[in-house]
Amino acid sequence: MEETATVSMTETITNTINTLFSNMFSSIDNSLYGVLDEITFINSEIINNNFFKNILGQNSINNIIIICNSLLFGFVLYYLVTFLLSHLVYCKAEKPGQFVFKLLFCSILINSSFFICEKIIFLFSTTSLAIRSLGEGIFGYNMCFSYLIERLNLSTLFGGSTFNAFSMDGLIKGFISIGLLNLVFSYSLRYILVQVFILVYPFAILMLINSSTVWIFKAWIKNFLSLLFLQVFISIIFLIVFSLDFSLNDMFSKIIFVGGIYALIKANSILKEIIGGVSITTSASTSGLRSMITGGK
Repeated sequence: MEETATVSMTETITNTINTLFSNMFSSIDNSLYGVLDEITFINSEIINNNFFKNILGQNSINNIIIICNSLLFGFVLYYLVTFLLSHLVYCKAEKPGQFVFKLLFCSILINSSFFICEKIIFLFSTTSLAIRSLGEGIFGYNMCFSYLIERLNLSTLFGGSTFNAFSMDGLIKGFISIGLLNLVFSYSLRYILVQVFILVYPFAILMLINSSTVWIFKAWIKNFLSLLFLQVFISIIFLIVFSLDFSLNDMFSKIIFVGGIYALIKANSILKEIIGGVSITTSASTSGLRSMITGGK
């Protein structure tokens, strides 16, 4: 009698845990991944709003462009003083013709900030869209996170509709859900950083005028382009992930699928190793949830 009560209590606890985790993962799947597509595949809509038009455009007297145009005169004064001192102390200075050319070139780039940033974003957006369109033509699927999760949940890859947190399928499904939640944090950080780099674009161009500050522009362009190129790299990973057969209920397919999700998580780190750039890894922010899944191990 006591043994039966113990077994019944164990089954109740197990079912409760399975229900809790199943509801949590279903909530994550249903509420977040439509947003994940929007923050991952950035297009020119990120800059086509009144805020950026006012702060980078020419239709406002209180914007960054006015400030940068004022700073141009500061660089001119700095050059004049440097050029004068070069004749007094016999040190080498930049030729006036070269300085004037850089000044005019940077002035054009600064006053075309909105147009240039919009076209740079459009270039990377079009490239990633072309890759995903290629995949859609080959596989017949929408190459996006929303459809990836929908297709995963409808498949038999992880045991159908019954979720068991204490099985290998449950552990793998938990890793995938937590991993994709990590992507939401990472790519939302990237979305904000792209906007920050757009805002500082005019000041980065200013740094080209003086040879001692060129390194600031180089750091800016490398980080900005790496953030935008990330969505192109993700589109390429999607081609591999969507080529997998989700209908196969075997461990090899499951492990390879987990590898695809992990590749999406590590995409930024891989690009950082190859071409450099800023890191958007936020694994620490999901460590608590991962510990909850793995029992703190």
